[in-house]
Amino acid sequence: MAGILGTGELALWQRMSGPDRRHAVGVARRVSVALPATDPALDRRAVLAAALLHDAGKVESGLGTLARVPATLIGLAARSRARGRVAVYLDHPARGARLLRDAGSAPLTAAWAAEHHLPPARWTVAPTLGAVLAAADDD
Repeated sequence: MAGILGTGELALWQRMSGPDRRHAVGVARRVSVALPATDPALDRRAVLAAALLHDAGKVESGLGTLARVPATLIGLAARSRARGRVAVYLDHPARGARLLRDAGSAPLTAAWAAEHHLPPARWTVAPTLGAVLAAADDD
């Protein structure tokens, strides 16, 4: 990870749970294979960091894997009424973007954290790049 993530990003990565890190490594591997190797304008480091850290905001919720299932269901049924750690968990995209900005991440990395659950029409990330990132994220 040290070759991809900056110092602040690495500290955030280390706070992520084991299951979240395993998921993120799988996403990054799929993204790496799908990225065009010859595009000089592409900041591969920022894209791979986006793949690795897109769920970083979950660290603030304190919810484990088993508690996230009902939290997700609550979010689907009544997001506006979620409270406490469930509300924090459901807000992980915005929280992750803030954490990544504070960690010194590239704008693309923070943007993807904020946008990875939004429909493509709301992405600020380039649509082709967002499509690669979204397709690689199997959650």
